[in-house]
Amino acid sequence: MDGESYKGFGDILRQVEAAPSSPGVYLMRDEEGKVIYVGKAKVLRNRLRSYISGTKDRKTTHLMRRVRSIEWIVTDTEYDALLLENTLIKKYQPKYNIDLKDGKSYPVIRLTAEDFPRVFRTRKIVHDGSRYFGPYGSAHLLDLYLDFIDRFFPLRKCRGPLRKRAHPCLYYHIGRCPAPCVDKISREDYLARVEDVARLLSGEVEDLQTSLKGRMEEAASRLAYETAARYRDALQAVEEILKNEQKVVDFAREKRDYAAYVREEPYACFVVFKMRDGKLVGRDAYVTHAFDEDDEDFSNFLVRYYDADIALPEELHLFQGTQEEILAPYLAGKFGIRLIREGEGHPILNLVVQNAREELARHLKIKGNPEAVLALQEALELPVPPVRIEGFDIAHLQGTFPYASMVQFLGGVPHKSEYRLFRVKTLQGLVDDYEALREVTARRYTRLKNERKPLPDLILIDGGKGQVNAVREVLDALGLSHIPLVGLAKQREEIFFPHASAPLLLEERSPALRLLQYVRDEAHRFATTAHARARAVKIDGSILETVEGIGKKRAVRLLTHYGSLDAIARAEAEEIKEVAGCPEHVALRVKEALLRLVEQRGDAVRSDGARE
Repeated sequence: MDGESYKGFGDILRQVEAAPSSPGVYLMRDEEGKVIYVGKAKVLRNRLRSYISGTKDRKTTHLMRRVRSIEWIVTDTEYDALLLENTLIKKYQPKYNIDLKDGKSYPVIRLTAEDFPRVFRTRKIVHDGSRYFGPYGSAHLLDLYLDFIDRFFPLRKCRGPLRKRAHPCLYYHIGRCPAPCVDKISREDYLARVEDVARLLSGEVEDLQTSLKGRMEEAASRLAYETAARYRDALQAVEEILKNEQKVVDFAREKRDYAAYVREEPYACFVVFKMRDGKLVGRDAYVTHAFDEDDEDFSNFLVRYYDADIALPEELHLFQGTQEEILAPYLAGKFGIRLIREGEGHPILNLVVQNAREELARHLKIKGNPEAVLALQEALELPVPPVRIEGFDIAHLQGTFPYASMVQFLGGVPHKSEYRLFRVKTLQGLVDDYEALREVTARRYTRLKNERKPLPDLILIDGGKGQVNAVREVLDALGLSHIPLVGLAKQREEIFFPHASAPLLLEERSPALRLLQYVRDEAHRFATTAHARARAVKIDGSILETVEGIGKKRAVRLLTHYGSLDAIARAEAEEIKEVAGCPEHVALRVKEALLRLVEQRGDAVRSDGARE
């Protein structure tokens, strides 16, 4: 660390040199005297010296620039330091320590405690008597459960207390609601259906299968073949759910947790798998800045994690070498948790590590990474850090609906208010990505130049040498050749420079490459979404125009207002009449036609109210 640019560095250095060579806990305070970081050490002086010597990441540098004093408390053993550190972190809640509130929550299924209960996904737990099932690390599995319930044990979708209605809603007509609001089902039968749902979500699948099989056979004996077929389909759907259930098993009845971490400067990601009755029932993940040695950060996390109000396991499984000598007595003495050490090849812990890597990659994509911006400057030998990056991509289907997207990143984070979509005007049905890129970059940078708005520090094109050189022609013509420009080709993730003979290859896990991939992938997502929306509007508009009395103008009005055919189908005929500007009988005709279409598709027309 540069002492000349660091206020109070001399005072800090003197304090560090005065630190003892003993185990203990240290507290770092800012200029207001507030504790901003608490750590422990086997040898206090060595640990504190590590903060002021050698090359540090930006986060550690930022921390030390705020520190104005360091104090310490000597302990007899490192174990005592661990206990004291946890106590002090809870007392001061320092800004730079791990914050378990930042963990990623996973969706659960909520079965409400109302007179006529509802079922839906949520991430929020409300203590009102509702029953919760999950969490589900896989959104696909959660959707399978909800789809099964909607098809075979549908419950009401409307929010709040049940209100009596004159007519049932659209869900009833498509078989996705039993319509208790118009007495199409008794409360007794409704609650029996609710218990079937609870049985399924509780994992009592064998009981449910037995019940469904009995109902199928009983219906067949009454010659009620349609009802029997419905129960047969339900049995098959249960089998499909079982195929897609979590395959992570350990064949043990004990309550076990498996924990591991991944570190990629300056971050660390900690993941805990929660196994109950041999099955994975939950997963917690936390990403934080790492300041200490790997094992120390991990042991600090585990102490704080199990000190929170959570359901404790009987066993905690870790890879060998994770500060076992101080963790084992602490976890056993305070929580009754046995610490089990596993070797490198343990399959479940390896899966935990894989999850930690994916969670860390997701975090970097969402939060951005200033370190990656500086790494990109170094890798591409740019004159300034690429704080403002603009990325372009083209989307079309054989020349139809050609769109170009431009995304902007500031400091390694998407700046979505500056995203732009361009309808390509010059292709006229031709497939020519080079010409499309020339057109949209010319439009973009001519405007920025004329309006004297900030120019990007780097332009990224989704493509190779040809696409890059096409854009370079535009920049040269505009007198903007000083703006750095590169292309990123998907096949080998090669980085192309204008007129360069060979591309640049970066390490697969390089922060610089990861940032370029994020910009490229975001531009691609934005372009393909716009393209798909344009095609959908065209197709949906054509469907609407088949309804007598609805021409192109009325179809456009409806789709512009509602956004989709499903939304139009959910609207009341009176509202459709007002939006489209058509007679009431035409509005009714539209609603009837779309209702038939929904039934033919076999799709559930879900409202946002069904997922809280």
